[in-house]
Amino acid sequence: MEYMRTYGYHKYQPIDLMTELTVCESLARTSSLSMAALERRKPYGAIIGEMLTACGLLYQGCTVCEIGGGYGSLMKGLLEEYAPLIRRVVMVDLSPRLLRLQRKALERWKRKVTFIQADVMELMPVLSNIDVVIINEMIGDLDTWKDLAPSQLPDDAAALVLRYSLEIPPEGRFHFNVGAVRLVESICRTGVAAFISEHSSDPVIPHGMEYLRRGLSTDGFPREILLKGHAEFTIRFSHLESVARFWGKSCFGGALADLVGVRKSPKMRFIFTARACATDEQAILLEFLDHIREYRWLVIR
Repeated sequence: MEYMRTYGYHKYQPIDLMTELTVCESLARTSSLSMAALERRKPYGAIIGEMLTACGLLYQGCTVCEIGGGYGSLMKGLLEEYAPLIRRVVMVDLSPRLLRLQRKALERWKRKVTFIQADVMELMPVLSNIDVVIINEMIGDLDTWKDLAPSQLPDDAAALVLRYSLEIPPEGRFHFNVGAVRLVESICRTGVAAFISEHSSDPVIPHGMEYLRRGLSTDGFPREILLKGHAEFTIRFSHLESVARFWGKSCFGGALADLVGVRKSPKMRFIFTARACATDEQAILLEFLDHIREYRWLVIR
């Protein structure tokens, strides 16, 4: 077994998110070719803001915190439509380079945005006066136990599995999202509401898009995703839900493809099932569908 950390990579390396596909950056601008996959050409941040407003988590005078905000694209899209509602924004990131890029992206709203370089695992227990936390496409970067044997769990993993009655495979090696579980535990302790999205190891397939199930495990345990200079892991969302419910929280969510409004059209089916792209747009849409089918989102409140 091995304890995987990306702390050093995110704090000290010149991170380039363009080396990996993210839903947020794919849908950051209405001019993006990936927008052709959606029913509405709406920036990702605005879509998240719309959902948070509809469920009462964005309201007049609220304070929003985004953890691991990347290039600032999500928050920019959110503020472009919902800035009048929001009193204060707090951007937390381990990477000084990404914080600089976030400052640039959010320059227009600089009077209401605070930037903090910090480790979320250290900051969360003392984070105060926050109404909702956004954790988008970063929870898979947190500490992970790799290649565990069910009969020989390390003490910290065993304690979490026991406390929250987390399912683990009866045999064989598996990975365990210890950092993700601890972060949700910390969120629940503080009482703040949270939006989480990430690649999942137990994805939900949108109704009417069953073809996306092909070759995809929908009830697996985290897999390792090798990226430039580091690795991240898919998230067992059922574990996050178990932690939230243990603390008396309600949670709801689903397929991110449904949340952003991916078209349930013959064209999308053909592009994914044929996997033979005649144009650049088709190639981009195939890559987008292949990624987003694995994503889930979750609100804890």
